[in-house]
Amino acid sequence: MTEVLVRSYANGRARRQLILDEATTLFGEVGYRAASLREIAARVGISHPGLLHHFPAKQALLLAVLEHRDEVDAQRFGLDHLQGVELLRHMVDLVDFNATRPGIVELYCVLSAESTAPDHPAHAFFVSRYARSVAQCAAGFEGAQAAGLLRPGIDPDAAGRAFVALTDGLQVQWLLDRDSVDMATVLRATLAQLVVAGA
Repeated sequence: MTEVLVRSYANGRARRQLILDEATTLFGEVGYRAASLREIAARVGISHPGLLHHFPAKQALLLAVLEHRDEVDAQRFGLDHLQGVELLRHMVDLVDFNATRPGIVELYCVLSAESTAPDHPAHAFFVSRYARSVAQCAAGFEGAQAAGLLRPGIDPDAAGRAFVALTDGLQVQWLLDRDSVDMATVLRATLAQLVVAGA
């Protein structure tokens, strides 16, 4: 009986992961509003009620997709273990990668703005995410400072907050005019102004 339960639990986790992967892909392709739970269920090969067993509402799936995206990106770009200038460079690499998935970037931009309302279902997620992002960037600049690579007079905390704000602003500009905005190039140029030459 125990082996059956373990196998059932493992299958459930695998199915949930597949749903997240397909939802992330579909949201990236057509955006959150245009994506339907039925289409996601069809891609996974389960019924609509079967999908609702894992995610009872589209908003619940959305939050899970956002959390999943952050976990996958952190692993892909090593954001959980890098420090100093290397951490900041890999963050810019992530922004460069985001230029290949406009649907996800649009989803993030729209939801982060909407979630400023305290009663929005993603409010707590974005409050926590912004706190983590700013702290992570600030830690990167603190590491650069400790290694003697941050230009004199730059406050790591202020630089971290400004770097996150610049990233978000560039994403909006890029969504409005993808042909003339190169997010990663602007961020790399900004980073070059904050660290010593050759860092």
